[in-house]
Amino acid sequence: MLKIVEKFKIFAPISLAIILIGAITFGVCGGFAQDVDFAGGMTMYVEMGKDINLDELNKLVIDSTPEGVKPTSQKSDGTQVVIKTTPISTEEREALQKAIIEKYELEDSAILQVDNVDATVGGELKSQALKATLIAAVLMLIYITIRFEMRTGLAAVICLLHDILIMLAVYVIFRIPVNSNFIAAILTIVGYSINNTIIVFDRIRENYAKNKRAPFAETVNASIKQTLTRSINTTITTLLPVIMLFIFGVTSIRQFTIPLMVGLLAGTYSSVLLAGPIWVFLKQAQVNRKKNRISKSK
Repeated sequence: MLKIVEKFKIFAPISLAIILIGAITFGVCGGFAQDVDFAGGMTMYVEMGKDINLDELNKLVIDSTPEGVKPTSQKSDGTQVVIKTTPISTEEREALQKAIIEKYELEDSAILQVDNVDATVGGELKSQALKATLIAAVLMLIYITIRFEMRTGLAAVICLLHDILIMLAVYVIFRIPVNSNFIAAILTIVGYSINNTIIVFDRIRENYAKNKRAPFAETVNASIKQTLTRSINTTITTLLPVIMLFIFGVTSIRQFTIPLMVGLLAGTYSSVLLAGPIWVFLKQAQVNRKKNRISKSK
């Protein structure tokens, strides 16, 4: 039989190590690499009319903008490119547009769209992302508490926190820009992870109801073994389309799929290897408290 509960002291430190590396990187690098969506700045969409060398375009953008604006150029759709910078003046933006048009012999209409995002808007997006995640976690805690028990809900929320922290660590370590896709990735993983965890918890509850005399840890181990194939198959089938998006997608899509792949793996890891043992720990802690109260009353 799988000894998942007994090996919790091996599985948990692996996650803690990744989260710790992310925290250290966060401190050393001064936080996340923020995209224009969050940090504020300019986004320019240009129809190039043909495939171009992005390195060449990047050099042109850097030469045509002031120092410190951190310009980036990426393929958007077909022959379109998207150029992003931190906030620049109207004169600086017009100079950049002129340089691109002259270099690639484009019409003025090739500049499809120019968006300026204020840093205040980015702050609002961050706040909304945090609120959405907290609301989702609270509602899930309430739902799982009603369906199972409070300890189960706490175990599930701890696993959700684990998955989110692992994703955040990946964003920090690999310097993936935090943008509006970040919110979608977080909420996607929250939904996926809780579904996987509930499958495991449901089987634990069924097996425990059949034989309440068996040690709870043994019931958890048996339940995890019974749902392991399902969890692995679900993860593989979910990962396949995400991997295809990473291989064939444009840069912005790839930046979205990397943390999503990590989140899917983290969600499976926490559902299979952490959720059940945490439930056992919380249940045992309650039993120990009852024993202590009884011994004190005597």
